[in-house]
Amino acid sequence: MTVIRPSDHAAEPPGVVAPFRTGVALHTPVAEALDAEIERRLLFVAPEITGYELDTVDGQVRGVTLLSSEPLDAESVTEKVNRVVDSDVRPQPAVPVKSVWTSPHVRVPEEDTFTLLSRAGAVTEAGEGQVAVGEPLLSLLAYFDSAVKRILGEDHSPVEYRYPTLISARALESAGYFGAFPQHLMFVTRLHNDINVYEGFKKSYADTGLDTAVLDSCRNVDYCLPPTMCYHTFHQYQGRTLDAAGVHVVTSRGKSFRFEAGYAATLERLWDFTIREIVFMGTHEEVLSAREDFMRRVFTWMEELGLSGFCEVGNDPFFGGGDTSARIWSQRLLGLKYELRLAVAPHRTIAVGSFNFHDDLFGKKFGIEYGTEGAVRSACVGFGLERIVYAFLCQYGLDPENWPTAVREGVGPAAPGVGGSRRVDVLPVSAQGGACL
Repeated sequence: MTVIRPSDHAAEPPGVVAPFRTGVALHTPVAEALDAEIERRLLFVAPEITGYELDTVDGQVRGVTLLSSEPLDAESVTEKVNRVVDSDVRPQPAVPVKSVWTSPHVRVPEEDTFTLLSRAGAVTEAGEGQVAVGEPLLSLLAYFDSAVKRILGEDHSPVEYRYPTLISARALESAGYFGAFPQHLMFVTRLHNDINVYEGFKKSYADTGLDTAVLDSCRNVDYCLPPTMCYHTFHQYQGRTLDAAGVHVVTSRGKSFRFEAGYAATLERLWDFTIREIVFMGTHEEVLSAREDFMRRVFTWMEELGLSGFCEVGNDPFFGGGDTSARIWSQRLLGLKYELRLAVAPHRTIAVGSFNFHDDLFGKKFGIEYGTEGAVRSACVGFGLERIVYAFLCQYGLDPENWPTAVREGVGPAAPGVGGSRRVDVLPVSAQGGACL
C-alpha cells in the first residue's frame, strides 16, 4: 500500500510531470510513525527527484518510490536514501506526538483558496517558491503582525529592531547552523573586486551568457541570507552582559530564506517568507515562564478568532549529522519546540508558528552573560506571516463579511475583498531551520 502523509511538503509539486519512477527498498523497515521524518529529507537526496511515494505495509515503511523527470541511477539513490534513513531517521524512537493545545473550533477549509486568490489577481506566482501578494493579504499580514505585538505587549515591554537582509556567515557559524541545517543554507556572493575579473566576466557573458562558470570568479562567502531573525538578535548581543533584572525581550520582523528542494504552489512553503520573531533572554525559569505564558495567550487568541488547529511537540529538521537522531529526540522529550498548526485543507495542516527553548545554547555560543549568573538562557517564538494569513483565508474565505469582527475591524477599509483595488508586493527569493518554524 502506498501512503502519502499530509504534511508541509507536497509529495509532488503541482504541474510537475515525473514520468520516471524508481523503487527503493529500505534495508530494514521503519515505523510508519516516522514517515514524516523520511519525507522531509527525500527531496534533498538528489536534485533530479521531484516527488515521492512511501510504500507502507502493516504500519511500517518498507520502501519509497522516487519520482523524477529523468532516469535515476537506482543503485546510487538506493544507497543515498538508506544512508539518510539509517543515520537521521531509524534511530529515532517512534512515539506518539504530544499535543499541548487543540482548538475547540472545527472549520473545514476550502481546497481551492490559492486558485481563487490567483484568479482574482490577489496573488501571482513569480517563480519557484516565490509569490507576489496584494490585497487583502497585505492588510491581513499587517493585522496579524500587529496582533502578535499587541499580545506580547500585555506582559512585556519588548525592544524592537529592524535587521539588515544579509547576515554574517560567521554569525550562522557561531550558532552551529552550518553543521545542523546545511540543506537550507543560502550563501550570498559577488564577483571578486579585480578589474581582470570584471573584464573576463563581461567577455564570458557576451560569448556564452550566464552559467555556473561565473562562480569561478566569485570568492566572497562572508554573508548569507538569514534563515530566521533570531540569529540577528544573538549576533547583536554577542559578548554582552545583560542586567539580571528580569527577562529581556527583543522582537523583529523581516524576511527569512531557506532553500527547499520542492515548494508547494501556494503560500504554504516559500523560498522566502516574512517572519515576526520574539527572543526571550534571562534565567532558566524566567525564560520558560515567558514562553509558556505567551504561548497560552496565543492559544486564547486563536480560539477567539475561531480558527481550527492545534499545537504539538515538534523538532527542527536536523540533517546529515551523526547526532541528528539524538538532537531530535532531545527536542521532543524535553519539549524544547512546540509547533502551532492550522488547517489549510481537509486533513492537512501547516505550521504557522513555533515556540522554542534553547536553554544556554546560544548564550554560550555567542558569549552572552546574564549578570553574574553565567550564560543567558533564551527562547524564541516565530510566526510565518504569509502562512498564518493563508490559513486564515483557507478557513474563512475571501469575503471580509465572513471574517471575525476583530479581523474586519483590524484591517479596516484598506483591505477590500478579492476583486477590489489592490496594491501588490513581490516576495523575492527562501523551514525549519534554526530555531523557528
